[in-house]
Amino acid sequence: MDFFNKVGKYALGSRLRLMTTMITDDASKIYELYGVDFVPKWFPVFFILTENREITITEIANEIGHSQPSVSKIVQEMIAAGLVDENTQTVDKRRNIVALTEKGTLISKVIETQCKDIETVIEDLIKESNHNLWAALEEWEFLLEQKSLFKRVTDQKKLRESESVQIVPYEEKYQKAFKSLNEQWISTYFKMEEADYKSLDNPDKYILERGGKIFVALYNNQAVGVCALVKMEDPEYDFELAKMAVSPEIQGKSIGWLLGQAIVNAAKDIGASKLFLESNTILKPAINLYHKLGFKKIVGRATPYERSNIQMELIINNKI
Repeated sequence: MDFFNKVGKYALGSRLRLMTTMITDDASKIYELYGVDFVPKWFPVFFILTENREITITEIANEIGHSQPSVSKIVQEMIAAGLVDENTQTVDKRRNIVALTEKGTLISKVIETQCKDIETVIEDLIKESNHNLWAALEEWEFLLEQKSLFKRVTDQKKLRESESVQIVPYEEKYQKAFKSLNEQWISTYFKMEEADYKSLDNPDKYILERGGKIFVALYNNQAVGVCALVKMEDPEYDFELAKMAVSPEIQGKSIGWLLGQAIVNAAKDIGASKLFLESNTILKPAINLYHKLGFKKIVGRATPYERSNIQMELIINNKI
């Protein structure tokens, strides 16, 4: 086990496979010990069949969490071994029912005794150990069902990489990036409109001088994302979250989330009560991000953009 001490916890899968191999090898010997000609991988399917009920291969697969082809293959192997028959317990030939043969039923009685001995041994192992592996497996299975190992690693990768991202206030030197990043995504999905050119060509006049803010995301000192807080002349909304764009080459580092948080925090600092935005539902990652930031869909407002088909708001503070 010195190898696993050197490699560390990211060899979890390899270590579990090694333990599985050790246990499976012993399982084969245990079946021989009890005089049973049986393959360990058959056990989950075989156990379900010992319950003496009409059941199909698909139903077995659903119960034990295996694929239908995998269960079908095991059933065929047990049929060849004389342990299982098909369509023996039903008059409805449209359902492919499987059941134990007389030989299978006799073996199940031996395995039942074998299982009692094994359960006693496992209980003794649990008592001897500092950690209850059976309970831990149940807990880990639950946790991984809630959030897979892949998703957890993906989130950790984003978190680590996001630590290299800086969110800084807009300066004139970022004007080219502000325009090109927005122009890139707009032209990819839609077309540039007059309102776009006004704010992108002259952000000082149309955003900053009117009381708005722009933030820039830097990764390795390169501007890779931008977003604006635009002052609105509207009795209901103070500001609009607009012109968010992230370079497609640097996505997956939570840059949009960091920019969105910067905008929301800036709105709070200014004392805004509501934030408004408009987007298009084909931009699913963006819509998911806005929901994550707390925005909710609204309807019934006019828009200057042809591409807009969804409008959202974020209530920051309720006015008294």
